[in-house]
Amino acid sequence: MTAEPTSLLLPAEPSASVPVLELDAVTMSYGADAPVLALRGVSFSVTAGELVAIVGPSGSGKSTLLHLMGTLERPTSGRVAVSGHDIAELSDRELAALRASQIGFVFQQFFLAEHSTLLENVADGLLYAGVPAEVRRAEAANALDAVGLADRAGARPNQLSGGERQRVAIARALVGEPAIVLADEPTGNLDSATGDQIMDLVENLHSQGTTIVVITHEHAIAERCPRHIQILDGRIVADTGAREAADGERRPVR
Repeated sequence: MTAEPTSLLLPAEPSASVPVLELDAVTMSYGADAPVLALRGVSFSVTAGELVAIVGPSGSGKSTLLHLMGTLERPTSGRVAVSGHDIAELSDRELAALRASQIGFVFQQFFLAEHSTLLENVADGLLYAGVPAEVRRAEAANALDAVGLADRAGARPNQLSGGERQRVAIARALVGEPAIVLADEPTGNLDSATGDQIMDLVENLHSQGTTIVVITHEHAIAERCPRHIQILDGRIVADTGAREAADGERRPVR
């Protein structure tokens, strides 16, 4: 039996020359007889340390884009790469290894195991990465500390507020230091004050170097991110990202 490439089984340090996430002319269609085109030639890249919001109304293609960025689906055409790995070129097993080591997910629903402690919930984020139990628990403790819940490690989710539950979900996404964290409507189930606290945490993690993409329908949330990409009808219609021009000035990329 052929061994899986070691580079896909361990987190790889993204370099400045290789985007953490790259989409090039990506399309995604569903159905055969009358295919529905969910994404239409989407192109952008995310470099290490960025905080990016992808904003758009319901039906704009955000969910499809999330599935592709998270390697949960492959594009109909175009290229999606995570840490330099083209997902179309990977086997299902390699793709699962890449996802386990390089991508952290935060969802609107917290998806916490109610009968497990916070430490166990966060440690389970490394379960499929093949990390030994003792290391999983140590890294989970560090992740809980990063979101301000180190003193609640032995508590269970039913003892927490909604904001605290989302902090646990963020800790689970951070455990193992993935190359990128994808947050899907992370404030969607929270009141506005608690949602602001979660975005404060996201901004703080970004200031420490975490690469985060927030998917949201709320422009107020997007405006809190240094870069926001607007999607409508499966197309990128605006991108406030900037690149270095040849003359050293910075200009918007659209």
